[in-house]
Amino acid sequence: MKNVAKWISIAVISASALSMTACNTIQGAGQDIESTGEAIEDAAK
Repeated sequence: MKNVAKWISIAVISASALSMTACNTIQGAGQDIESTGEAIEDAAK
């Protein structure tokens, strides 16, 4: 029974780490898109 709990803990920790990385990546992509949009607005003026 201890082995099952150990593997479940490892799976939860791994999933948490992956989801945090994904959020960080999505946030960075959003910032890139925003800065590109601002550059286009400035060029249009």
